[in-house]
Amino acid sequence: MSKLRTWAQVGALALLWGSTFLWIELALDALTPVQVTFSRCVLGAAALLVACFASGRRLPRGRAIWGHVVVAAFFCNALPFAMFSLGQRTIDSGVAGVLNATTPLWSLLIGLAIGSERGLRPVRVAGLLAGFAGVVLIFAPWRAAGTVGWGALAIVVAAASYAIGFAYMGRHLVGKGIPTISLSAAQLIAATGLTALTLPAGGLTAIEIGPKTLVVVVILGVVATGATFHLTYRIIAAEGATNAATVGYLLPVVSVALGAIVLGEDLSLRIAAGMLVVLVGVALTRRKGRPPSAPAHTHLSRKEQAALR
Repeated sequence: MSKLRTWAQVGALALLWGSTFLWIELALDALTPVQVTFSRCVLGAAALLVACFASGRRLPRGRAIWGHVVVAAFFCNALPFAMFSLGQRTIDSGVAGVLNATTPLWSLLIGLAIGSERGLRPVRVAGLLAGFAGVVLIFAPWRAAGTVGWGALAIVVAAASYAIGFAYMGRHLVGKGIPTISLSAAQLIAATGLTALTLPAGGLTAIEIGPKTLVVVVILGVVATGATFHLTYRIIAAEGATNAATVGYLLPVVSVALGAIVLGEDLSLRIAAGMLVVLVGVALTRRKGRPPSAPAHTHLSRKEQAALR
């Protein structure tokens, strides 16, 4: 995969993933957190299932693979999706995006702990630290006395859960000869099943869905969940879990900007400066062409790699 194509995918993922917080915020105006979580899983799974069959692929087979899919679905979909829906009841969409940007730090720590990250170059460490500094500058915890509560904690749990899910996917699912569209479709199907178990906890409340809510939910499910998740899988397959997680540092730029433009949330000089630091951090973390933990199939020919997408 060329660097230009990789950067294009990273940029697209940042825009799609970063907009998720806006769509969740809007969906929560009419739906409960459980309903938001379940609906995005259902629509995302349906979209990827159609794409899977339309491309001539099929869902993975085998009890062992599906066992790994269910575990990955819990950590990378069901749990974080629920935490975002719960957390954004009390914090702004921009703050949610900023807190989610801690995913790369969790991912790096997990990678070091399990041995998938070796020989970490100083430039990548500097990039990760710069990205974290930018997040702190945007969040300004010394000024946001009222925002560090259970809602913020829920988002941090989601970010850590993403990192666990990415590492698990990279180790147990990617590089097994299964196309990423098949894996991503299967994982959202499993996430739908897991999330369905939570429906009694507020998911069965009667609602009235108007045209605006319907559009928001469809975009959240099909685009911000289905398309975004598949693109995430492709980047994990191409560059490894830690590099995929570094996309999280771009999310505050998108989430804060959309929150300010669409929802009228705060956008100050301090936040703008933090965004710039975040961008510098992302550039530094991506200076390394391919991490040592990159899956084995990234060394296949372009034709062979294409067959797995």
